[in-house]
Amino acid sequence: MILERNSAMSASEMKQRLSDLDEKDRPKLDIDEITEFVNLMQTYEGAMYEISTKLDVLDTEFQVRFSHNPIHHMERRLKSVDSLIGKLHRKNLSVTIPSVRDHIFDVAGVRVICNYRDDVYSVSRYLSDQSDIQVLRVKDYIRNPKMNGYRSLHVIYAVPVFLTSGPHYTPVEVQFRTIAMDYWASLEHQLRYKSDLPDARLAEHSQTLLDCARSLQNIEVQMQSIHRDISGSPQEQDSDDEAISSNND
Repeated sequence: MILERNSAMSASEMKQRLSDLDEKDRPKLDIDEITEFVNLMQTYEGAMYEISTKLDVLDTEFQVRFSHNPIHHMERRLKSVDSLIGKLHRKNLSVTIPSVRDHIFDVAGVRVICNYRDDVYSVSRYLSDQSDIQVLRVKDYIRNPKMNGYRSLHVIYAVPVFLTSGPHYTPVEVQFRTIAMDYWASLEHQLRYKSDLPDARLAEHSQTLLDCARSLQNIEVQMQSIHRDISGSPQEQDSDDEAISSNND
């Protein structure tokens, strides 16, 4: 199952969206640059579809070969205009097409929610081994969780999008995580960005979430062990990481 997406935006819609921004945030783009930007975003959208199609094919093959679907569901998204401009500002970059093309690698994103950690590493490995895509960057927050307990495998791929002008290798950020990692991350995101709790209460909940991350990780190891015994799907021995260290407090 793929959870979706904003519809593609035309040049006139982009022009209106830009005109709605505050003057201080509004980039100085003429109509040709706006059209070029819309074309660039459509290329990112194409790359996002290329990656998700590859993942869907892998999931189907696993079902045929191993009677197991490693992917529970996928989510796709393109950064909004507001979010993209905000990220350029945070990086102290000019709001230009070259800035986006050369410095922002998560314009297109796919989140892959897997059932088990073996699935995370199997699917990411088979995708990375495909000859027509390139692995640009890997950040493994499963083997090396963030201090707050966040776990996920982030891979930036460059995938060819075939346009009338030829192939354009375009980056897509893919986040691989288990169901447990995903619902933990969703709650942590709400706590960090969408709550107005006092600092003391925020710190208390953050510590509780870190404790939950440790517990979930240990539970996943046990459930993974059971699943290995009863399934014939590929086993990724390196996916067994240690419990989150108390040094991360």
